[in-house]
Amino acid sequence: MMVAIGRCNGRARPLRGRAMLARIILAVGMLTMAHSGVICAQATNAAAAGEQRIVVAIEEKSDPIPAIGSSPRGYSGFTGYAGSERSRATSTRIAREHGLTEISAWSIEPLKLRCMLYAIPAGGDREHVLAELRRDNRVHLAQPLQEFATLSVPSALDASPKAVAATTPYNDPYVGLQTGFSSIGAAQAQRWASGRHVAVALIDTGIDASHPDLAGRVGEQRDFVGGTAADAAQDRHGTEVAGVIAAVANNGVGIVGIAPAVELLSYRACWPVARGASPARCNSFTLAQALGAAIASKARIINLSLGGPHDPLLAELLDYAIAHGKIIVGAMPGDGNADGFPVGTKAVIAVGSSGDSKQQPERQSLAAPGEEILTLEPGGSYDYASGTSLATAHVTGAIALLLQISPKLDEHALLAVLGSSVRARGEPIDACLALRSIGHGEGTCEGTRQVSVSGRLSQ
Repeated sequence: MMVAIGRCNGRARPLRGRAMLARIILAVGMLTMAHSGVICAQATNAAAAGEQRIVVAIEEKSDPIPAIGSSPRGYSGFTGYAGSERSRATSTRIAREHGLTEISAWSIEPLKLRCMLYAIPAGGDREHVLAELRRDNRVHLAQPLQEFATLSVPSALDASPKAVAATTPYNDPYVGLQTGFSSIGAAQAQRWASGRHVAVALIDTGIDASHPDLAGRVGEQRDFVGGTAADAAQDRHGTEVAGVIAAVANNGVGIVGIAPAVELLSYRACWPVARGASPARCNSFTLAQALGAAIASKARIINLSLGGPHDPLLAELLDYAIAHGKIIVGAMPGDGNADGFPVGTKAVIAVGSSGDSKQQPERQSLAAPGEEILTLEPGGSYDYASGTSLATAHVTGAIALLLQISPKLDEHALLAVLGSSVRARGEPIDACLALRSIGHGEGTCEGTRQVSVSGRLSQ
């Protein structure tokens, strides 16, 4: 079973990062590894390995508090990197009784679960093992380790971007080429909001935080794949998505993000399929950890420019996030199937590319520009990219503008406000009209779909 990060590609300079990474070493906040230096299966032969690897979750039960004067060892039950001794012992017994090998384990603090990545012996029947585990009353959840891959299409534009003359309140030379930016009325919307004081969690590949158009926008970077900072900085897909959301305005270079003052929190859960490629892969293991970290963070919005089959553990994490006030924005797959992860979860705002009717399901859906979007590439470059990954980023940026003005808006209100800005089904949202509809800002949105506007940018 495969899961994809939207269709997104472009042409930029070659990267030097490793395409497939074989090790995970995690020690991160409230969602952590049970031990360091463990081998993660996602970077080996993903298709074959996935058939023999499963994820099992049990309740995380604290150890009894020791009596006064007893050994300090008794305090190890407080949740930490390894979870409680009681839970570790249970996972060891489960592995022994079901003939499994534990590869790794981590605690999901928000859900009070301990998750284990188990290997089934060669020749074992995965479905039989899962069925037996689901009958075990100690087991909260048992599922396959699902493999993820992007669905990428190359840009149809071969030329490098060249600055064009445009009368705008920006000094960014490529703003006149940003058709997606202009088509959703971002320039006029930024008269009233810029995304300031709003944090967005980007669960994706890594991003080039040193890109001139991301300077000061990235507040946190965590890696759940196990690479180096240099690896993350060369990742294309995450950098492309980050550029649409948060490229700095009026810095004299490049482009302008939909919410140029937003704070990005980067959670690297996916890795490129090949050197220099935008398409990337991730799995249940890496995404669960990244989601847990995003839930524990200050981010109000979680951007998931990815999609694929239903995943029980990831769905449970999404339900928890939504119940605790997070706004989840997810990409529609190219075939329009809205039953998988993340868009199959109720209250996730699904985003398709405008103009593609099959990418707009009836519930919780919006459309935004997703074809030939000018955005950032690693190493200070710019290029065009296409797909619902980019459409999702446009909607995430628009939501950040709305939340700056009205922080108490929930996913239902946001969907209604943005949906009311759409002229016809399948057409893109209008950020300016959405802001005006909540009673903020003076003036009109006439000409909102033109790049050339007047007015002062919010600071």
